[in-house]
Amino acid sequence: MGQQNLTVLTEFVLMGLTRLPELQLPLFGVFLLIYVITVMGNLGLIFLTNVDSHLHTPMYFFIRHLAFIDLGNSTVICPKMLVNFIVEQNTISYYKCATQLAFFIFFIISELFILSAMAYDRYVAICNPLLYNGIMSQRLCHVLVGIPYLYSAFQSLMFTIKTFTSVFCGFNVINHFYCDDVPLLSMLCSNSQEIEWMLRLFSSFNLISSLLVVLVSYLRILRTIIGMHSAEGRKKAFSTCGSHLAVVTVFYGTLLFMYVQPKSAHSHGNDTMTSVFYTLVIPMLNPLIYSLRNKEVKNAFHRICKNRIKILLQMDKHNQTVPKEFILMGVTNRPELQAPFFGLFLIIYMISVLGNLGMIILTNVDSRLQTPMYFFLRHLAFIDLGYSTAVGPKMLVNFVVDQNIIPYNWCAVQLAFFITFIISELFVLSVMAYDRYVAICKPLLYTVIMSPKVCWSLVIMPYLYSAFLSLLTTIKLFISTFCGYNVISHFYCDSLPLLTLLCSSTHDVEMIVLIFSAFNLVSSLLIVIVSYILILGAILRMNSAEGRYKAFSTCGSHMIVVTVLYGTLFFMYVQPKSNHSFDDDKMASVFYTMVIPMLNPIIYSLRNKEVKGALHRMWKKMYKTPLCSST
Repeated sequence: MGQQNLTVLTEFVLMGLTRLPELQLPLFGVFLLIYVITVMGNLGLIFLTNVDSHLHTPMYFFIRHLAFIDLGNSTVICPKMLVNFIVEQNTISYYKCATQLAFFIFFIISELFILSAMAYDRYVAICNPLLYNGIMSQRLCHVLVGIPYLYSAFQSLMFTIKTFTSVFCGFNVINHFYCDDVPLLSMLCSNSQEIEWMLRLFSSFNLISSLLVVLVSYLRILRTIIGMHSAEGRKKAFSTCGSHLAVVTVFYGTLLFMYVQPKSAHSHGNDTMTSVFYTLVIPMLNPLIYSLRNKEVKNAFHRICKNRIKILLQMDKHNQTVPKEFILMGVTNRPELQAPFFGLFLIIYMISVLGNLGMIILTNVDSRLQTPMYFFLRHLAFIDLGYSTAVGPKMLVNFVVDQNIIPYNWCAVQLAFFITFIISELFVLSVMAYDRYVAICKPLLYTVIMSPKVCWSLVIMPYLYSAFLSLLTTIKLFISTFCGYNVISHFYCDSLPLLTLLCSSTHDVEMIVLIFSAFNLVSSLLIVIVSYILILGAILRMNSAEGRYKAFSTCGSHMIVVTVLYGTLFFMYVQPKSNHSFDDDKMASVFYTMVIPMLNPIIYSLRNKEVKGALHRMWKKMYKTPLCSST
């Protein structure tokens, strides 16, 4: 292979949409917005066509599958593209590239044939309305989506396996923003002509055959509509296929523009923009077209909203009410302990605020603390300050008032912020473990690997993920039906005590809380454990005792913080139900919501020479400033 300049590639470099640095952040914002609209629109359409009985027809069965395909198509490409906007090198591993290509081919071919199946459905509805239910039976509908999925999966596997079992040359730069078959073909040193002919043959067949079904269906529809005597009938017939016609025109128009134009007219810029349109923009437009142009979809949405409002307004008939406020049981019911606890938790909260604010300021102003480690430490301090503030002030107020009440909306806000900060803390601690692994195991590459863009992406992703989970859990809880009983057996609004107050089914919310809590705890802890196993291995291989001591000291503070937090969480959630008691759970909650945010800045300042040095330098500057001004 060396003679032919061939290598076994482990990763590819994606050229991306643009090389201009000043466009990276604006494009990140634009495509993040497009992807969010796509996800919400297609998930909304899937949900709506599932729950509304008026939409349980063949037409909406196909729309549901189209929404699933659009969601899949955009999800295969967009998240990776968004990450590439904020990292310095747009790399994708060999196997991830193969996976992306396989799923992309699967979804794009499925979309072609689902659109043609939808055209056939419209033909039967308009040309054979009396036989519609007989022809478009449930079995036939499943066949019309099952065959495209199987055929697409076959082609996807065939092209992916054929491409990735061929020999790549040493050049690993893909001239695109995702792994597509055409750019990959130009990098092959073997079999490229054979795969290219297969690709042309199948692409032509897929495009022509699916388009032929659409054209024949619409020619027959047009002939039937022209033959109608009633103007109202013609208008109704056109309206039933208007949305589909718009979707088909946009989709096939884009594909024909890309593949049918002569080679001389091709340019990398045009091809990229066209690819952006049919992989990202069209999946966003389709649910908008089907909702804005379709009365039945709009009516279904209104019915769901009205039903939800009716349930909320008429809950009193079933001994249910919309609580205006909740009563928090608090830390203790004993009156003689209220004042001492108020004093104790006021001191804890003040130390927490001063410590974490001090850490944020110190790591911002001191030039020697402008490293990735202290960048993450600053975000940890912000998170600790956030979730202690979400819980602490309200708890302190409840010690000095007669009735520990919290308004309905405030309770939802407190829960949302608490979930956001507690999940963020788990993943920021795991990121800090990874940072220590790179610092100890790859010290020469540390500044390259932990670049500012990587650091920002490693904190932004936990924030976005935790915000998503927070909104999901909070909305799911607070759109559920509460019973008349409004006493929360806790000192703040937490998801588990709130679940016990619901009258409607709690299964969905319980599953969301259980699955995501387990995933968050296990995945973040796994990163920490793997990082520290690799760190321990690197330390044991060191010959110098001084080197081993220095390596241990750089991650000592983080290990203590991780042990305290995960130890508390495991004590609370992993012990058997028989050992659970309300008082134990409350004490564990007090510890990780109030005590840990106070301890973290103390641990990082008392055990860290660099932080203590920065603190001394700051005090010296503050001490010298008045003297200088007086002279």
